[in-house]
Order: sequence, then C-alpha cells, then structure tokens
Amino acid sequence: MEARTLTRHLTTISLIILIIVSFSACIKTKDESKENTQKASIEKPLRLTLEQANNLAELPLSCMQNEYPNKLGQTLGGKEDIGEPHELHPAFYGCFDWHSSVHGHWSLVRLLKEFPNLEKADTIRTKLKENITKEHIQEEVKYFKEEPSDGFERTYGWAWLLKLAEELHTWNDPLACKLEKNLQPLTDLIANRFVEYLPKLYYPIRVGEHSNTAFGLSFAWDYAKTTHDEELKQTIESRAKAFYLDDTNCPFGWEPSGHDFLSPCLEEIDLMRRILSKKEFNEWVTAFAPQLKSREFTMEPGKVSDRSDGKLVHLDGLNFSRAWVFYGLAHQYPEYNHLINVANKHVHYSLPNLMNDSYEGGHWLGSFAIYTLTYTSDKILQ
Repeated sequence: MEARTLTRHLTTISLIILIIVSFSACIKTKDESKENTQKASIEKPLRLTLEQANNLAELPLSCMQNEYPNKLGQTLGGKEDIGEPHELHPAFYGCFDWHSSVHGHWSLVRLLKEFPNLEKADTIRTKLKENITKEHIQEEVKYFKEEPSDGFERTYGWAWLLKLAEELHTWNDPLACKLEKNLQPLTDLIANRFVEYLPKLYYPIRVGEHSNTAFGLSFAWDYAKTTHDEELKQTIESRAKAFYLDDTNCPFGWEPSGHDFLSPCLEEIDLMRRILSKKEFNEWVTAFAPQLKSREFTMEPGKVSDRSDGKLVHLDGLNFSRAWVFYGLAHQYPEYNHLINVANKHVHYSLPNLMNDSYEGGHWLGSFAIYTLTYTSDKILQ
C-alpha cells in the first residue's frame, strides 16, 4: 500500500512539474513572439536615392548665385554700410539670406560626398570654387568684424557655417582641402564668437526658430568634436549642462507653434545625447521626456496650410528636424529604434512636397531634407 501511495504521489508531482514547465515554455514563446513582432514592426530609416539627390541638388544650385530677393539682416552703422548683397557677402549672397546660402553650400558638399556621380557634379564643383575663394572669405570676415552688431547670424548662421566647415574637413577630396583652407579664417572667427558669447548667455533661448540655443550648440559641438577644438567643445559642454541639466517634463503638448521649424524639446534632447554619458543621458531623459521610451509613443507631423507663405512653410522644416532628432537618438541608443517609425512618418508628409515647393520653402528646406536623410539616417544602417 505504502509503495503504491508513494508511486501515485510521485506521478502527481511529475505531472505538476510537467504542467509548470509547459506553461513557462508557452509564456516564453508568447513573449518571444511578441518581441519578434515588435522588431518586425520597426521600419528602416528613409534614405535618399540618387534620383532624389539629383532633384534636391537643383534647389541650392538655382539660388546660390541668385542675388534677389534678398534679406540682408544687417545693422547699418552709416550709409557707407549699404551695398549690393554680392558686395557685402561675395561668398554667401544667394538663396535669400546669409544662413540659407551657407547651408545651401553645405547641401551641395554633402550630396557630392554621398553621391559622387550626381548629374551636375561638375557644375556644383565649379560653383563651389567660384564662391568659396580666399578673397571672398576675407570680405566675409571683414563684414563680421565691421558689423555694428555682434549678433549677426547668431547662432543659427554660425552653426551652419561650422557644419559646412566640418563637412569639408571630413571630405577626402582635393577640392575640399582647398575650400576648407579658404574658409578657415571665417571658421575660426565663428568658433571664437561661440566661445566669447556662450559664457555671457545666462539663459538658453527656447524657441522653434533660428535663435534656438540647443540647435546652435549641437552643430557647433559636432564641429568641435570632429576638428578637436577642445576650447569650443568644453565651452559648449559647460554651458549646455548649466542650461539644461535640471530640466524636467518638457511640454510636448505645447508644440508646435505656428512658425516652428525646430522643436524646442527635441533639439534639447539632440544636444544632450551628444554631451552626456549613456548613464547620465538615461537619467536625464527619463526625467525630461519619459514618454519617448514607450513603444506606443507617437507624434503627428506639423501640418502646412500654405507652402507659399514663408512662415507657415516652416512646419515642413519642423517635420525634417524632428525626424533627424529621432533618427539620431535611435542610432546612438537602439532602445529608441521605435522612434524611426515616427521619423519616417514626418518625412513622408513633407518630402513629396519639396520639389514642387515655392521659393519661400525651396531656398532652404532642401538642406533640412538632406541632413535628415543622409547625415543621421545613414548612421543607423552602418
């Protein structure tokens, strides 16, 4: 009797163990299936094709030596300061304003690096050589030194000038070496302007347009890191931490404003992911934007009602700049890969309209698209 009872107990225990193991395996299979489904639902970042690159190259080509219309943005110290755009800015006088001309030149350099077989590669090279000469850059430096206001193109235009310098520095081409050397006096002046200005800026500028501090510091940081400019790099790190380290709960619900082409919340994230360690960034972003960690996170693209309106079309730029922040974050930290889908949605909304855009958007939006679809999305796939 005792033997039969013991046998029954052992059989029962074995069945219980078998049920537990089977149930655990089932749960594990379901979890793995769910994880695989989530991974499968993450799209690849969008990238430029050669055809798109050829089309986008037309935007800066059509305006980089087109003098009018032109918004000079200068402060006149006297009537002697008045001049034609090409006289005041012989290198960067086209594309409506100085900063748009600068990032138009950046766009062409970037496209040549990514697509050496562009249809108009020879034309692009010729125009770059014609504009970025030693003599022209000397005049640009002279303008900055004589401009009565130290705020000319601060900090948006400054940032794009350093981005152009960085792009030339990393381009293995004889033309790039010559252009970088020609540009260097202006590059040095702008880098020094950042170092002089940032300690005097007690409070960051948290807007969705040109003067956004985080955007300017992000591009300047890239240049400083690439060229080993330690003074600029340390200045940016110090001021960025002073500006943003204690920020919490960024109000995404307040964005976008009607004329935004940058997201104040996301540009701050784009900067802090650069300067903080992984541990520091994880702690900071958890307090600043915890919703980004959710795979359910979504954000609707900014809607553009009239692309012939120079301010309303800013929202197409917002869609591209949001996308480059999401792509950059996903590249650096794969746990944010789900944000690629959100980025792609923004690009899908604005990219198809770009080539048919009016001059109000066409003179600058191409640069935003190119940066989004070559500079950040490519890095995710490397």
